[in-house]
Amino acid sequence: MKLAVQIATSLVLGLAFFGLVLFLPAGTFDYWQAWVFVAVFSVSTFVPSMYLAIRHPDALARRMKAGPTAESRPAQRIIITATFLAGIAVMVISALDWRFGWSAVPVWLVIAGDVLVAAGLLGAQLVVVQNNYAGASITVEEDQPLVSTGLYGVVRHPMYALSLIMMLGTPPALGSLWGLTAVVAAVPVLVARLLDEEKALTDDLAGYAEYTRQVPYRLIPGVW
Repeated sequence: MKLAVQIATSLVLGLAFFGLVLFLPAGTFDYWQAWVFVAVFSVSTFVPSMYLAIRHPDALARRMKAGPTAESRPAQRIIITATFLAGIAVMVISALDWRFGWSAVPVWLVIAGDVLVAAGLLGAQLVVVQNNYAGASITVEEDQPLVSTGLYGVVRHPMYALSLIMMLGTPPALGSLWGLTAVVAAVPVLVARLLDEEKALTDDLAGYAEYTRQVPYRLIPGVW
């Protein structure tokens, strides 16, 4: 019951958040790209969250503990704040781009962007199913197992890889190309979080050092 209330509250707050960072900069509610984006984002998070609430409530509870106050490592409090601000910048710049017509995005590219957003969000939920300890904060719990199969057999940080896919899809989904500049600026922040997390996992999670040798790529298969 508590998780259901948290999910519902998160959905309502999320809609209010989108109102502030999308429709306010756009200067109108007559912004169909934003409405489609909000619908795709909401469905791609709400439906899997309900599944997790039923099948993996502990995993969902870990995902709900997010934000700077949930982090135990000082560096991560700074990094997660920067990540949140970068996400806001992506949406605000995209909405301003759409409002003032800085770039022209065809409908097919808007749809492609929404597909990437959905793929990134749904894939992230799959990561949680494969690894119930994939929380929103960096914490190694007692008796936490090392997961090296599924998406974790492709890259060491599939959650970040899928988050990057979602971020790349957001600007075109919102009818913008200039929003991609904010995504590029957010990549170093994402990398900083990833590298700091690897330090924690190497120190505290049994077998992680060996896992890094078995799966050499952190974020992008064949690249890095």
